Amino acid sequence: MRKNKLLSLLLFVVSVGFAQVKVSGVVIDEQNETVPFANIIFVGSTTGTVSDENGKFYLESDKTYSQVEISFLGFETKIITVKNRDFNLIITLKEEASRLDEVFIYSGKVKKKGNPAIAILKKIWEKKRENGIYLFDQYQYEKYEKLEFDLNNIDSAMKKSKLFKGMEFVFDAIDTSRITGKAFLPIFINESVYKSYGKNKEGKSFREDLIANKNSGFESNQNVIAFIKDLYVDYNVYDSYIKIFDKSFVSPISKAAGISTYNYILRDSAFIDNKWCYNILYYPRRKNELTFKGDFWVNDTTFAVKEINMQANRSANINWVKDIYIEQEFDVLNDSVFLLKRDYMLSDFSFKKKEKAKGMYGRRTTMYKDYQFNKEKEAKFYAKEINVYDDEIYNKKDDYWSVNRQEELNKNEEGIYKMLDTLKTVPKFKKIYNLVSILGSGYVEFNNFDYGPIFSTFGKNDVEGWRIRVGGRTFLGGNEPWRIQGYTAYGFKDNKFKYGASGKWMLNPKSRFIIGAGNRRDVEQIGVSLTTTNDVLGRSFASSSLFASGDNSKLTSINLSNVYMSMEPVNNLEFRLGSSYRTLESASPETFNLDYWVDEAQTIKKSELAQSELDFSIRYTPNRKNIGYGVERNEVTDTYSTLFLNYSRGIKGVFNSDFDYEKVQFYYRQPILIGGFGRMFTTFEVGKTFGEVPLGLLSVVPGNQSYFTIEGTYSLLDYYEFVTDTYVSLHLEHNFNGRFFSRIPLLRKLNLRELVGVKAVWGELSDKNIALNATNNINYMAPTKGYFEYSVGVGNIFKVFRLDFSWRGNYRDTPGANNFAIKGAFGFHF
Repeated sequence: MRKNKLLSLLLFVVSVGFAQVKVSGVVIDEQNETVPFANIIFVGSTTGTVSDENGKFYLESDKTYSQVEISFLGFETKIITVKNRDFNLIITLKEEASRLDEVFIYSGKVKKKGNPAIAILKKIWEKKRENGIYLFDQYQYEKYEKLEFDLNNIDSAMKKSKLFKGMEFVFDAIDTSRITGKAFLPIFINESVYKSYGKNKEGKSFREDLIANKNSGFESNQNVIAFIKDLYVDYNVYDSYIKIFDKSFVSPISKAAGISTYNYILRDSAFIDNKWCYNILYYPRRKNELTFKGDFWVNDTTFAVKEINMQANRSANINWVKDIYIEQEFDVLNDSVFLLKRDYMLSDFSFKKKEKAKGMYGRRTTMYKDYQFNKEKEAKFYAKEINVYDDEIYNKKDDYWSVNRQEELNKNEEGIYKMLDTLKTVPKFKKIYNLVSILGSGYVEFNNFDYGPIFSTFGKNDVEGWRIRVGGRTFLGGNEPWRIQGYTAYGFKDNKFKYGASGKWMLNPKSRFIIGAGNRRDVEQIGVSLTTTNDVLGRSFASSSLFASGDNSKLTSINLSNVYMSMEPVNNLEFRLGSSYRTLESASPETFNLDYWVDEAQTIKKSELAQSELDFSIRYTPNRKNIGYGVERNEVTDTYSTLFLNYSRGIKGVFNSDFDYEKVQFYYRQPILIGGFGRMFTTFEVGKTFGEVPLGLLSVVPGNQSYFTIEGTYSLLDYYEFVTDTYVSLHLEHNFNGRFFSRIPLLRKLNLRELVGVKAVWGELSDKNIALNATNNINYMAPTKGYFEYSVGVGNIFKVFRLDFSWRGNYRDTPGANNFAIKGAFGFHF
């Protein structure tokens, strides 16, 4: 097997490693202009790379070569002699006069008509369903996955830094990337072994069982591990778009957009594993788009991809990531079947995209073996998923790993486990680790107790004034079967203490049968969500109103107690049955009240509401991935769909409860990737309350009186502007991820992203419910004509900020109506 081809950008290289030849440099023309996407290859080999959009390249091999060939359309091919370590080369290409009329020299665009590379590409499209596991009704294989994180661009200045004083021994583990040539320091490794099963006939199904897992580094911090696993999702190079970091990159063999996005050149042909293959070079036609550069080898008869490498265009509109490199190898089962054998992905995370900027590598290596086909499995086999709560999975012995690793660890990787065990005993490292942990989870660790969340410590509203909150939770490693958490808060204006406490216990890990209970006495802004739950420790919306517009005194004092039990018989399908008791009263009677009439003659009214309620809910989150197996788990990704159905029954007389009623609510949220056009989020809600209830139990259309964009709310509505007992709501928001801005020269380098949105709600309120309420400062109006607002926005401003411009579509003549607003939001997005 020939060595994996290399693809990367680099000028600065630390000469550490085991490769025989390492070269780097820049390709320019006679006018000293850089030549992007030039082809660089070791003479007498198939090991090569492509210069980046700035003409820079890095190339290495563990074999000994003395010459490098550089070529590009419209220029004379040049061969130069190189040393084993030859860095910062400047290679000048001469224009080839005979081709000046045939190609665009500086843009590098290649004609489509008559291009043999495109003819081969079309054959790949015709044959792609005939390759690999798609040929078989059922299949299974064993998968080994290795995730690694490393600090990169290690130099002498970093070694002498005060940050590493007392930890100098860690630099004994320095390695050199074969992709970029940069020195790096390993800080994390995670290994997993899976058994995978799938079927293609009579409805596709897939099941993957975790057999073994081994961690080093931040293994006790589930949030860090969840973040790492979220970075690397499965992809298929045959798909038109490849999803990486929630972005849709155009695949180099995309049928939908490949020819319009990439230039293709038939570069070479050779035997690969006794199969004659064509080598096709590709690179993007335009900058700033989500594209790759690289090459692939394809068999001449089956037109199955044998090997491929892809490096993301560095100017692509993606944050915090300097480089992305992918390579895949496919093995030959027989003359017509090619199966994925090895998948490697490297990401260079950095705050800046400058060459010498320090950052962190994230690397994933996935190996596949023991493919077996058409071993019949019943449908119920695929419906059953292994539960990863078994401690045996995480405590495999070293001899197990020595046998089941499909790729041996190198010397540096073997030393990571020992080095990090030593590092954890160093006090200075503990401080650094604790800081990372606090930023990742929001909690400060104290042995078996965590203080936090620290981001909820301060708040402000019109009733409490400035508010301070302290709280914490038990923490025994992240996979404990029980948890207790609580908080207390104090308002400096109303001079009152508030508190909340809850506990939960998982009785059966396999079905995730959990019981829980809690109580909260606090000030809350009710009516900020159409679909409600009885979450005792949900953060009060009122406490976060540091910046609010208009009157923000319509707050409610709530005393909520609940008990519940839940279970998850099938992965991501949760059933919950609970009961609750709450009292509601105005937190500021001078400016707002929840009064209602007790008698039909409207002669007696009450200001406090007491209500007992039973509730049953079903939550389904297909494709959601979690990490951990304790009573609380961390989500690996938030891009799954959510379906939630809730039925509540208010019971009059129980604990002096005031009302009988029934309420049904349905919530559906779906993220939709639309290829190269970005991502849409759609949220649909519908609900109805049967029976007569006062304001505190009605469905208030959620307003937003802050200066920030808040999901699920209506940007131009005030609190309690619309009140309903029956409602239908739809929110649509689409992020084009800079598709249009990237084609405007003056805006291209800013990497801005376009957002558009529409929000609509219809609702009604019965005459009986209007007559029941006795509040004196709420105008009971339902959006019977259907209210809507629309917005356009600019995202990714300085990589962390977005601005939304919203307009009210109707109900514009309502007294005090906000017809236009500008709101912003901060966020960390790739």
